[in-house]
Amino acid sequence: MAQAARRLAALAEQALGAPLPVRLRAWDRSEAGPPGAPVLVVRNRRALRRLLWKPGELGLARAWVAGDLDVEGDLYHALDLLAESVWERGEDAPRRSGPAALLAAVRDPGLRAAAGELLRLAAPWAPPAPPAEEARGTSGPLHTLRRDRQAISHHYDVGNAFYEKVLGPSMVYSCAYWEPGGTLEDAQRAKLDLVCRKLGLAEGTRLLDVGCGWGSMALHAAREYGVSAVGITLSEEQAAYARKRVAEAGLTDRVEIRVQDYREISDGPFDAISSIGMAEHVGRARYAEYAADLYALLKPGGRLLNHQIARRPLKDEEGYRVDEFIDRYVFPDGELAPVGRTVAQLEEAGFEVRDVEALREHYALTLRRWVANLEENWDACVRLTSPGRARVWRLYMAASALSFERNRIGVNQVLAVRTPGSGDPGLPLRTREWRS
Repeated sequence: MAQAARRLAALAEQALGAPLPVRLRAWDRSEAGPPGAPVLVVRNRRALRRLLWKPGELGLARAWVAGDLDVEGDLYHALDLLAESVWERGEDAPRRSGPAALLAAVRDPGLRAAAGELLRLAAPWAPPAPPAEEARGTSGPLHTLRRDRQAISHHYDVGNAFYEKVLGPSMVYSCAYWEPGGTLEDAQRAKLDLVCRKLGLAEGTRLLDVGCGWGSMALHAAREYGVSAVGITLSEEQAAYARKRVAEAGLTDRVEIRVQDYREISDGPFDAISSIGMAEHVGRARYAEYAADLYALLKPGGRLLNHQIARRPLKDEEGYRVDEFIDRYVFPDGELAPVGRTVAQLEEAGFEVRDVEALREHYALTLRRWVANLEENWDACVRLTSPGRARVWRLYMAASALSFERNRIGVNQVLAVRTPGSGDPGLPLRTREWRS
């Protein structure tokens, strides 16, 4: 069909009410849109059918993961342009959905005409099956032990070799702590050491690492600070990898890795708890329980370091909805909270919050490095997982890097203490001395 790109561009501009910010190339090799801009490639008409059957973000996500949509040129620039024109456009305007939105669309002659044109371009009309990478195994009430295990398995049990390519030798899957000109390995080592110093770890300290991943924090704390560490994860693949690393380091007498939920721990108390990039999986409904459980697992005077991604607060918090792409393809059931709410819930559990450090820019740098690792090892990553899975990781990490850079989301280290009755938290008078 000749000039499909021109027809698509006209439909997109009608929907946006503004010029198309990227160039379009359609399956018939036709192009339209601003010259020199990143190119959004619509590889086949199946992409349109995905949008017709699932309008909005989920349809776009499915088309991207399946390879029906692609970007040529600078992916970050393309995502930035699309975010400004599509996702962030009219964020404060009231949004209609459901029957009211459908009725409005049916009554609008322009929308009816546009839908008809899109149907003609997309034919045949049969709905394409969702990509195999879409999470469909989670079931039951949110954030039960069973469902959380399903969600964690979807994200983390995709092959340790794949994560080695993306994360590099550190095998740390959280925000690094950068110095100008430093490497990813230097920055991840600096982050782990910063956590250890904030927690006041020393020889003989008993540490619980909640959401231990591939064991990097527990290993660093045992090797550099002489602690006895228990690391817990819900991922069988992570646990097997971490145990192998512990054995190879000769630290089996100091580090224990368990497949266990924080709600199942019965052998406290601990002197210190690290929770790095795990609390995002807890969910609003369970966060008070999470904070109370960690408080109960600490000795009086014990410290918690909670390292957690935060979103910007909303005027109406009841309107918060989880991003469909992230929920279906990246972190099923994951939820973000504003840092103020996190601090409040830790305090409500009994903690004294002593320090909050924002590391937003550091996470953007970390994500860009992970994207570079993925792109440099693209063929190997595709072999180790699937083309769709590699596309999911590339899109979510690049989009997340931009979100941190633009202050749409942040990440914070919250240091909290189970302060004893004496009122002495056991911290230095100048708390930022851990930087030395």
